[in-house]
Amino acid sequence: MEVSQTDCRLYEAILKEELLTALGCTEPIAIAFAAAKAREVLRAVPEEMTVECSGNLIKNARAVVVPMTVDLRGIEAAAVLGAVGGDPAKELEVLTSVTEEDLARTKELLAQNVCRVRLLETPAKLHIIVRCAKGGDNVMVEILHEHNHIVHIEKNGAVVYDIPHSPEDVGEGGTDRSCLTLEKIVAFAQTADLSNVARVLDKQIACNSAIAAEGLSARWGESVGQTLLEVYGESVGVRARAAAAAGSDARMNGCEMPVVINSGSGNQGITVSVPVIEYARELGCSRDQLYRALLVSNLVAIMQKYKMGRLSAFCGAVSAGTAAACGIAFLQGAGAELIGMIITNSLGNIGGVVCDGAKSSCAAKISSSIEAGLMGYEMAKRGRVFRPGEGLVKENCAGTIDSFCRMAKDGMDATDKEILRIMVEG
Repeated sequence: MEVSQTDCRLYEAILKEELLTALGCTEPIAIAFAAAKAREVLRAVPEEMTVECSGNLIKNARAVVVPMTVDLRGIEAAAVLGAVGGDPAKELEVLTSVTEEDLARTKELLAQNVCRVRLLETPAKLHIIVRCAKGGDNVMVEILHEHNHIVHIEKNGAVVYDIPHSPEDVGEGGTDRSCLTLEKIVAFAQTADLSNVARVLDKQIACNSAIAAEGLSARWGESVGQTLLEVYGESVGVRARAAAAAGSDARMNGCEMPVVINSGSGNQGITVSVPVIEYARELGCSRDQLYRALLVSNLVAIMQKYKMGRLSAFCGAVSAGTAAACGIAFLQGAGAELIGMIITNSLGNIGGVVCDGAKSSCAAKISSSIEAGLMGYEMAKRGRVFRPGEGLVKENCAGTIDSFCRMAKDGMDATDKEILRIMVEG
């Protein structure tokens, strides 16, 4: 199948919009970004703060360590640290400028309970409103649908920035992702001008490999990656799972190393890339071969995830682990038909794993998802694929993806709310 130059430009644009660099879990970082922007507009460190978040933001931000703090967790810590020392110009790397003095001041303000957190009643899964005040001045900053997407700013009741926005409109910003199809993704990966994507892929390879190595070399969280190597040995399949899990081990527990994200998630960015990198090293692939396989894994992940929205009750490691297996298969000569079988086999296996927030156990879910993807690949190589009509499996790969996206977005909505209630109740 040929892919048009128009589609090539669209796919390149999607990659550049999605493969952003972030320091720390993207939900608390989005809160820190909003707070840093509020302080910039206020022109002072606030005396009072209120952070209103959608349920999914609360779910993903409450348990992870905020980077640059060593051990501070949760929404209040992210908001106050962003307001004290964050640089809003750096967006999802907002906390890279934080100093020891900023951290000490943050701890003082947290002890004074300057920040309150409220559940924001909103149809949007990703929605943040930060309000800051000092003296007679107050500022409000609103982020909607994407982690770095500020849509509204007010100061002392006057609007200083606003772009058209609606909580009900859950479509992705930027390039329309509906142009993504499996056949076109594979054709694009086979023929793409790599000079147009090398820079962003080089950053993904460097950052995500580095945090994976860190996760394997030191004790982070519950050391899922290290456990896999200790128990199951060092075959390439185990190494692929262990390295990706280790990257999450480090990231979820406060490691101060950036990652390149996918679909708004650092864990998903690690999952789509690190296993492919590990297999490319094992197989002796060239840099160009690795680039092309990463085009497949990144875009297959985005193709699955964009219809669900950034956040849902569906664990994003599942779509990312599936995509990683597709990239690994492409490295070994697989075409669109076999890759479609991998997607069907993987989703048909673990397509119901729930997201119960960002935390250490994400590393284990990443390992399980990659393992399921690799098993789906081995089945597909032998001509074995789950049949239409079995569960949510449909006549073709695109129909199967649509089934699971519908289940994740609509069917799991009540599940999402119940998960939040259970987590908040303790």
